[in-house]
Parts: sequence; C-alpha cells; structure tokens
Amino acid sequence: MTDILTPDERSVRMSRVRQAGTDVELRLRKALWNAGFRYRLRTADKLPGRPDIVFVSRKVAIFVDGCFWHGCPIHGTMPKTNAQFWDEKIKRNRERDQQVDGKLAEAGWRVIRLWEHEVRKELPACVRRIACALQVTPR
Repeated sequence: MTDILTPDERSVRMSRVRQAGTDVELRLRKALWNAGFRYRLRTADKLPGRPDIVFVSRKVAIFVDGCFWHGCPIHGTMPKTNAQFWDEKIKRNRERDQQVDGKLAEAGWRVIRLWEHEVRKELPACVRRIACALQVTPR
C-alpha cells in the first residue's frame, strides 16, 4: 500500500509520535502506583537510554518498547515504502537497546524491557514481573 501522505505531511505526523508518557506507559505507571510501588521518572534522564520508569533504591530500570519502533517479533510491521531506511532504523534501535542494557548492567542496574503489547494485554503479569525484580510483594 502506498503512503497517502506527502513526505512533508508524513514527517510532521512522525514528529508528533510521543517518546514518553504514552498511553501504554501511563497504564503501567498507574498499575504500579495502585500496587503500592513508588518510582521515579525524571531521574531516568541521568541514566543511559533514559528508562521510562526507575526504582532508584533497588536499581531497577523499566523500558516499555513500542512494537513498531523496536521490531517486536510478534507485532512489529515493516513499512512498504522506504523499506531499507526503516529496516536499518529498527536494527539501530535494537542495537542501541542492547548497548543501553549492557551499560546499565555494568553500573549494577537490573533492566526490564516490556513490549507495548504485553502491557496492553497482560498488565497484571507485567506488574508481577516488576515486583519480582524488586523482590517485593505487590498489594
């Protein structure tokens, strides 16, 4: 299917895609808060990769990866137009994710990466996984 938008219109639309505070991320944050977990957001700016949610005292960093942007093996789709660009872009994103995970691990952090589809469809399991990493019991 060809793109119905002009390149300039597509550029404007893509520039409006949120990097933080997405509906999926907000859903996870609300569930964690309701389970009694207190986390940090702005502290994440000081860490490699800028995690979405950080538990500083437990040194746990949470990333919520978008299925498209990070190449989810289940839901990731590849655009037909400009396919080579998108293939390289998503590969670079995945490589960067691995580098960030390594840097955080070297610094003593535990990294949890959740796919957006996991948060949407299996939210309680995601909260339990985070609780396990924090070694605490959710409310």
